[in-house]
Amino acid sequence: MEKGYTTGAYFDKQDFTATPLPAGEYEQCTFTHCNFSAVNLANYIFADCTFNECNLSTVVLNNTAFRNVIFTHCKMLGMHMERCNPFLLEVAFSHCLLSLSTFYRLQLKKTKFSHCILHECDFTETDLTQAVLEECDLAGAVFDHSILVKADLSTAINYSIDPELNSIKGAKFSLHGLPGLLGRYGIEIH
Repeated sequence: MEKGYTTGAYFDKQDFTATPLPAGEYEQCTFTHCNFSAVNLANYIFADCTFNECNLSTVVLNNTAFRNVIFTHCKMLGMHMERCNPFLLEVAFSHCLLSLSTFYRLQLKKTKFSHCILHECDFTETDLTQAVLEECDLAGAVFDHSILVKADLSTAINYSIDPELNSIKGAKFSLHGLPGLLGRYGIEIH
């Protein structure tokens, strides 16, 4: 089956669970109020696209390419981002619900997460160098051998990051976030 190429298209209120998005490459496209829940997007390419208020929960992302893609006000529960094509992977998230998603071993340098809920996300071995997690809730998120060098978590909340297991040199944290850095020591901070 031949894959198509679509550029500059606007998709509004489309239910791709009922009628699948044609396989192919999408460049400079906007998806608004679309439902992709559990849709198979394997091998699709999205470049310079925007997703606004879409449901992308549990989509299949095997070898999916996101190149300079912005997600705003999207529901993205249980996404396996680590299955994406890593070549030129560049994403940004604003006001998204990303709980239970996995970013295992991804290169997310300078990625911006703004006002996102990231409950129980897996950032194991993820490179978040110079990433910004602005006003993000990281309750239950896993950071294990993650690289957070020069990352900004100064306004993030509810994180638990072990400085002995993660690279955090030059990272920014708030005083209110100290318990999330010192939890392994069992000390009380008042």
